[in-house]
Amino acid sequence: MMKKQLLIGVFALLLMSMNADKKAYQFFSKEGKAISYESLFNEVKDADIIMFGELHNNAISHWMEFQLTKDLAKEKGDKLVLGAEMYEADGQLLVDEYLSGLVKYKYFKNQARLWPNDPTDYSPLLKLAKKNNIPFIATNVPRRYAAAVNGGGFEILENFSDEAKRYMAPLPINYDDSLECYSSMQKMMGDHGANIAKAQGLKDATMAYFILKNWEKGKTFIHYNGSYHSDNYQGIVWHLLQSNPKLKIITITTTEQEILDKIDEETAKTADFILVVDQNVTKTY
Repeated sequence: MMKKQLLIGVFALLLMSMNADKKAYQFFSKEGKAISYESLFNEVKDADIIMFGELHNNAISHWMEFQLTKDLAKEKGDKLVLGAEMYEADGQLLVDEYLSGLVKYKYFKNQARLWPNDPTDYSPLLKLAKKNNIPFIATNVPRRYAAAVNGGGFEILENFSDEAKRYMAPLPINYDDSLECYSSMQKMMGDHGANIAKAQGLKDATMAYFILKNWEKGKTFIHYNGSYHSDNYQGIVWHLLQSNPKLKIITITTTEQEILDKIDEETAKTADFILVVDQNVTKTY
């Protein structure tokens, strides 16, 4: 009987050990070295701008955005600003009304053209901002203007009213079609690729514009966006540095792999820090 109990105990300890080794994610530096969250935090906390490149349906990516922001809020206090691709610039009034407590989330949700996963993935960040009295900036261009560029190129933007132009980067849009993030899109999309890439360029330019408009020296602005908007220091990052080359920008990207103990050289080059997530982690949608 005692031998049986001992075997059961050993088996239980073995199971516990196996579970303890089961990791969902690992951070890496751009040198390809595995690092801790604490090491990453110590590096990013004094940045001017943190670009957190997410995979939109990745649960760990969203959880880590929240954890990092919560820790930054404790560290930075009123020196922190949040911003996101997921909220469009003409909805800033709605964001501010919600954060002030004047408007309930259900009304904000019905009028702000939110992404379907907002309640689970982005609302927690808004609530964190509300709780800590932190500004939250809707940085993205209204999707109708990106759609217009997709149909008619940058030239069509000149036809919009001055009121409409308040919600996009100043014209003419600074755009370099030789950047890989745009040229690869053009090649992939064929004949229609040029305007699709320009619509992407409008989004990147606008997000950079509203980030800088709401950042000042001594503050840290953390921005949440799809990883393709900041990978390889292109997209939004390129626009930011075009405006202010002295900015201390730190980029984080997210990728999924079968293994978590190493990354290849190409992946390591995409950002300052790489959040590698087990590819079997549950998706948020």
